Parts: sequence; C-alpha cells; structure tokens
Amino acid sequence: MAGFSVNDAVAKYLTTQMNFGQVMLLRGLFACILIGALATHRGALRPLRTLFVPAVTLRVCGEIGGSGLFLAAISYLPLGNVTAIVQSLPLAMTLGAVLLLGEPVGWRRWLAIAAGFIGVLIIVRPGADGFNLYSLLAVFSVAFYVMRELVTKRIPPEIPTLFIIFLTTIAVTAAGAVLVFPLGGWREPSLASTALLALAAVTTLIGYQCAILALRAGEISAVAPFRYSQMLYAMLFGYLVFAEVPDNAMLIGSTIIVLSGIYAFHRERIRNRLLATTAAATDAV
Repeated sequence: MAGFSVNDAVAKYLTTQMNFGQVMLLRGLFACILIGALATHRGALRPLRTLFVPAVTLRVCGEIGGSGLFLAAISYLPLGNVTAIVQSLPLAMTLGAVLLLGEPVGWRRWLAIAAGFIGVLIIVRPGADGFNLYSLLAVFSVAFYVMRELVTKRIPPEIPTLFIIFLTTIAVTAAGAVLVFPLGGWREPSLASTALLALAAVTTLIGYQCAILALRAGEISAVAPFRYSQMLYAMLFGYLVFAEVPDNAMLIGSTIIVLSGIYAFHRERIRNRLLATTAAATDAV
C-alpha cells in the first residue's frame, strides 16, 4: 500500500506539469519495460491475442476507466479524499457480486455496505457547499475497478497473473497516448519529472508484487483489511507534499468506510468458516 501511495502522490504532483494522459503514457512506458522484463524472466509471456479473451478484455477496460478517472480526480481534489472514496471498493465489490453473480449476503454485510456508502456520501457531500463535481470521477472510478475485480475471477487459470498485469499496463499506456492531445497536448518532461515517473513505475511494481505475495501467503480476509493503510499514507503524503489538511467530513467519512469495510471482511471470514465446517460435516456423513 505504501508503494501504491507513492505512485499516486507522484502522479498528482506531475499533473501540475503535464496532463494526466501524458502521466499515464510516460509512467506506463516505464512500467511496461519493468513488468515485461520480469514476465520474460519468469516465462510468463503469452501470445498478445490473449487480450481478446473476454474476461481479460473486460479487466483491461476496467483498469483503463478506473485509472483514467482516478488520475483526473486527484488532479483537482486532495489525494486523501480521492483515496478514501476508492477505499469503498471492497464494499462495492460485494454489492456487485450480489447483483451480477448472485452471491448470498447476510443482513449484517448489507448494513456494512450501506454504512460504507454513507461514508462516501459524507466525503462527496452532494448538494453541499463543499461539493465538487470531480468527486464524481472518483466514484465512477470505483465502478470501473469493481468490473475489473469481478471479471478477474473468470480469467482462465492458465493465463499467468504477471502476464495479465503486463497486458493491462500496455493497454493503460496506449490509452494515455490517445488522451495526451485531447487534454492539452504534449509537454516536454524535465529530467526530474522523468526520474519521478520511473520511481512511480518501480513503486507500483513493488506494490503489485507485495500484494500478490501477501495474498498467496495468507487468507484474503486477513490480508485485505491492510489495504486501508493506503488511506493513512495518502493523508500523510497529502499533508507533506501538497499541504492538504483533511477536513472533518473527510475524517468522519473515511472512518466510516474503514470500519464498515473491516466489519464486512470479519463477517465474510465467519461465513467462510461456517461453510467449511458444514462441508466437512457433510463429507463425514
């Protein structure tokens, strides 16, 4: 989460010097080199036609939409606010799994989902003086990220995770190239900006690798709550780099999102244990 937060802070800083399409393009080029080299080393490369596997295509579209809208949002809003809204992703995923996949959810998790979205509304403040239309970009980015996460479960297991990340990075980089000129055109990056873009690519790769290792080593319900530490990093970087001081609405809303998300993970863990116990009892009979 620290790696992802460094990436976000660098991206927000660079949007003061170039449009976010150019940030997507240049950061993506560095990431493509790093991830492509790693995928080659691990023998994870597959034919590019893999991109046309429906689940892979949808995942790539979700990543493009989510990344683009997220970058647009942090260009105009405090980093902590946007990160807090995106932290509702696990709750939104649960809602999406219910509506699209028919997964059962008990009343306690429904309450957690409702509470989480109330937290988002407190941060966004629709109809209030502090409302900013760019907050909606962060909300829409969550919808794209939900699509990305849900279709990931349907990607054939024989396609390596690292290659999926590589394809996604190529697609996001290409989308950045398309957006550069409609968003204001190309600006020659300075040496310092180029170094920061390379740093963002490295920290993103570190973040992905650590996340994958953590999920392979531990239970999802135990690892997932640590994603909320990204909000603390975002507020820290927002204060140190951009002099952003969280207001009361942001603090209250983000607290509600975190607590409801952790509770939802807790209930899911209990549910999984009950299902495992029931399955073991059935097998014994």
